[in-house]
Amino acid sequence: MPDPAPTIITRRIVIHGRVQGVGFRWSLMERAGELRLDGWVRNRADGSVEALLSGPAEGVDALTVWAHRGPPHARVDRVTWQDEPGTPDQPHPGRFTQKPTL
Repeated sequence: MPDPAPTIITRRIVIHGRVQGVGFRWSLMERAGELRLDGWVRNRADGSVEALLSGPAEGVDALTVWAHRGPPHARVDRVTWQDEPGTPDQPHPGRFTQKPTL
């Protein structure tokens, strides 16, 4: 019997702390690529970083855990997240991209 298809989920996360100017977006994109996730990441005007992740639940969970520590020079104070229906509106499905600051 073939393995069942993985459960695909979409999750919005917002990371607070010293997360801008420390390579957080680049590192998150690299990790998302390793986990084969779709979505995007952007800085927010309030100093936080926001990302929309979509892919197998195990990968999305792993990136959410990673976001609680981030790259070496980051200081993560808090991560909020919410699972969302559907998949991200991607101009290039299968890629993780950076969006402009909101």
